[in-house]
Amino acid sequence: MSDLFTDSENEIKASFQPLASRCRPSLLEGYIGQQHLLGEGKPLRKAISSNQLHSMLLWGPPGVGKTTLARIIANSCHAEFIEISAVMSGVKEIRSAVEQAKMHLVQGRRTLVFVDEVHRFNKTQQDAFLPYVEDGTIVFIGATTENPSFEVNNALLSRARVYRLQSLSDKEIEQLIHSAIRSDAELVDQNVSIADDALDLLASTAMGDARRAYNLLEVSLQIAQASDTDDWDTGSNQETIITKAIAELALANEVKRFDKQGDAFYDQISALHKSIRGSSVDGALYWFCRMLDGGCDPLYIARRVVRMASEEVGNADPRALEVSLNAWQVQERLGSPEGELAVAQAITYIASAPKSNAVYTAYNKMRAIVSETKDYEVPMHIRNAPTKLMKESGFGDGYRYAHDEPNAYAAGENYLPEELKDLSVYQPVDRGLEKKISDKLEWLKSLDEASMNKRYE
Repeated sequence: MSDLFTDSENEIKASFQPLASRCRPSLLEGYIGQQHLLGEGKPLRKAISSNQLHSMLLWGPPGVGKTTLARIIANSCHAEFIEISAVMSGVKEIRSAVEQAKMHLVQGRRTLVFVDEVHRFNKTQQDAFLPYVEDGTIVFIGATTENPSFEVNNALLSRARVYRLQSLSDKEIEQLIHSAIRSDAELVDQNVSIADDALDLLASTAMGDARRAYNLLEVSLQIAQASDTDDWDTGSNQETIITKAIAELALANEVKRFDKQGDAFYDQISALHKSIRGSSVDGALYWFCRMLDGGCDPLYIARRVVRMASEEVGNADPRALEVSLNAWQVQERLGSPEGELAVAQAITYIASAPKSNAVYTAYNKMRAIVSETKDYEVPMHIRNAPTKLMKESGFGDGYRYAHDEPNAYAAGENYLPEELKDLSVYQPVDRGLEKKISDKLEWLKSLDEASMNKRYE
């Protein structure tokens, strides 16, 4: 297709493009990052170099180069490139892409159909690709920030290889910024340079997101050019220097990357939970503050902390549940930021408390037993007998009222269905209060054994 723009119009069009778009490389040699996939000898690098196109899913956080890589693959393999946004498109656009691909196929050219945010397509939309992936009409590449195991249909997932892209390192972000300053026509014209401490600050704040790094660089440049202070340093050659002070201004209103529906959300709540389980107070506080800083609802965290108190501490320190419930209530009543201190208190308490998952384990085991076994009847001696007929039918016969027994314990009594009378799922650990519970249960067990021995004497 011929270019519809004149050279001057193309220049004007390019000037309105964001820096991230202007700096997008078209060749693999200019692509920065993902060396675990694209390093020498790596399978994806080999496939691209040998022109072996195959359908794939590129899974990774925002700004790591998923779209750029898809374009490079199409360019390297001499394939037509059709991009579809799952946010803006539907089955109609998919059909249109397929028709174009069929035309290309007749002309002897392959077509790569790239679907950005493929996880936003529903099952019907995802299924629309299947026959054309199967018969080779298209090579499908989907990009997603979400776990494909949960968000992509199994049928489509089985026909595509999954490549996981990683957040860029600070060093790779620095490379991107340096490359932009050296190669982007606009920045070269403005003779832009950046101080080392400003570069470090932008790279670390970008959090592995190339698009974010480019945006921060653009904002820093705008501040530098608009500044009336000494922070905008222009010499005889009109050099524009981005200093650390300017970079700090660019970061003043930065919003941290946090998607409450995305993998980052679940990764961070998982990190908080595992820090508490591992008794790392500092780790738990760090992830708590990271989630707050990213805009997570503190009430959500408070509710999860209550769950952690039961799952990770349980009866080793029952006060952990009380402290967590109180923190949840304080958060509800006071809101932010006052309530968050109470949640932090609960987090530090349960992270410090002795750990036991005995209740959690016993509960899950018993749920499984109930699910997998028959609906056994309640033993007659522990059935309720509110009527004369029920009493005459043997309901409640032989029941021993525990408070009337020595030590308020009916030794040897069975409270389970007869078929499960020897079942024992709760195994207290030898930590915290649960050690005392364990000792108590061992003592009761000895009373049961003594009672049983008497019966057989």
